[in-house]
Amino acid sequence: MRSIVLRLILATFLLIVGVLISAYFYLKGNVPSLPEEQVFIHGNILTMNGNNSIVEAMILRGSQIEFLGSTEEVLKLKGATSRIYDLQGKTLVPGFIDAHGHFPGTGLRAVGIDLSSPPLGNVTSVADIQQKLEAKLATLDDGEWLFGFGYDDSLLKEHRHPNRHDLDAVSTEHPIFLLHSSGHMALVNSAGLVLANISRETPDPEGGVIGRNSDSGEPNGLLQEHATDLAASLAMDFSPSDFLAMVDDASQAYLAAGVTTVQSGGVDQSLFSGLRWLSKLQRIPQRVVVWPLSAEMSSTLLKDDFSLSDIETDKFSATAVKIIVDGSIQGYTAFLSEPYFRQPEEEAADYRGFARVSQQQLDVEVQGYYCRGYQIALHGNGDAAIQMILDAVEKARGQCARRDTRTILVHSQMARVDQLRRMKDLEISPSFFVAHTYFWGDRHRDQFLGPQRAARISPLQDALSDDLRFTLHLDSPVVPMDVGRLMWSAVTRQTRSGSALGGDQRITPLQALRGVTIDAAWQSFKEKNIGSLEVGKQADFVLLDRNPLGKNSDLLNFKVEKVWIGGRCYFELGSRHCSFAAK
Repeated sequence: MRSIVLRLILATFLLIVGVLISAYFYLKGNVPSLPEEQVFIHGNILTMNGNNSIVEAMILRGSQIEFLGSTEEVLKLKGATSRIYDLQGKTLVPGFIDAHGHFPGTGLRAVGIDLSSPPLGNVTSVADIQQKLEAKLATLDDGEWLFGFGYDDSLLKEHRHPNRHDLDAVSTEHPIFLLHSSGHMALVNSAGLVLANISRETPDPEGGVIGRNSDSGEPNGLLQEHATDLAASLAMDFSPSDFLAMVDDASQAYLAAGVTTVQSGGVDQSLFSGLRWLSKLQRIPQRVVVWPLSAEMSSTLLKDDFSLSDIETDKFSATAVKIIVDGSIQGYTAFLSEPYFRQPEEEAADYRGFARVSQQQLDVEVQGYYCRGYQIALHGNGDAAIQMILDAVEKARGQCARRDTRTILVHSQMARVDQLRRMKDLEISPSFFVAHTYFWGDRHRDQFLGPQRAARISPLQDALSDDLRFTLHLDSPVVPMDVGRLMWSAVTRQTRSGSALGGDQRITPLQALRGVTIDAAWQSFKEKNIGSLEVGKQADFVLLDRNPLGKNSDLLNFKVEKVWIGGRCYFELGSRHCSFAAK
């Protein structure tokens, strides 16, 4: 453990030095100018204010919105040197807000091998994985880790995880680490097991499982939940240059998706410091929200002289403390109240997954942060995990009286009707990964949950019925940052096979748009500054080629043409720099 801590300290130091050097050269030509006044006319501007008003024109003064109204009104108020955009009827919306994700995880493709299956990639078998890994071997230094991500065992024709022997067939000289698409499991080969000190005698860590051969008890290479920690710190010990490459790749991908506020929902001290410095030095164009991970940063968070508000800037903030209670349904590690529909071969018929923490430990953690005034974000997919979270929050509220806590229940995938009502009573706001209906909906119905439970995953309409304010997210890099796909999933609940999963839980395009704009801002206590287009707010907005409130198909097909953050234009489709059309 001491060597890992020292390595993280060194990595953080090197990262900061590298950031300072690279930022100097980056800033010289990559931060757009901020015009004194910008005017937008003849548009379809969806403000997403309290009345969901639509206007046709807007004036910016520096980084803020100064006026909204008609084109006629705006042209009378404009200055002589204003930059004027004729929107020609196109739609402006507030910048999309990543309510929960793992920035810069989308940039893993800059440092690792993408092993995704269709529709995201082309891996369909264990042999495909082996082929992609073998192609990378020649580029590695002796003993260097071979890192891949995004594989999904349920989409492989073998319908199983690759094992250590499959990976040993690729290399016994290089340690191999493959991160599952859920982010809650990983695979390592024999060399990786040796470096991580995992053997037949190694006990399962609390809240984790080391996969083993049933006959010999030898590790088979699969690591679940906390067991992944045994190898991840070694395999994902990225260099400063690798980290910068990831950040740059992810930033551009998020800009292309229209995301103006990114989130890293569960950071350790190293990632916390790295993102903070990169934001301060404007290497990241978006606003950055981070959630310190309780399991990694509790000693810092609970210091008497520490406050997250002390490090907050206009572009960087740490809003909530993250606690992970269970895993993922598609990984069979979510904690359910009833058994899985079809069990993994190695599990008993009553297998329900498991919690990463005990109820007692969760109660202590939640009360500690709750009574210190922190916002808390708790990961819960299975309904048994959600029940643990509700019980812990209720106990904490009994100890400390607080108002407007906005506790977040991340994913809330199997939230029952009775649990949604308790959320309302406990001032808990769910954030739904509703794109599960598309990416895993068919398998939830046929393999993991069965038809009845699968139809109720991400119960958006039930939440609306209980007057619960919620957000929508993609958990990127679990799936790509595609806000249109996210909203389309909430509106249609269509699976990959084309069937509808729980049609009674559909919401309208307008409700979906609020879930990625103003409601996402509200959930992180940012609604006074971002999330809607209103006078006095920051000028974060996106120009689309069509109205997302039109046909459902438009949600899948709209293109982001330009992106402004704080009045600066950071992205234009098909161009390296934004153009300005003066009138």
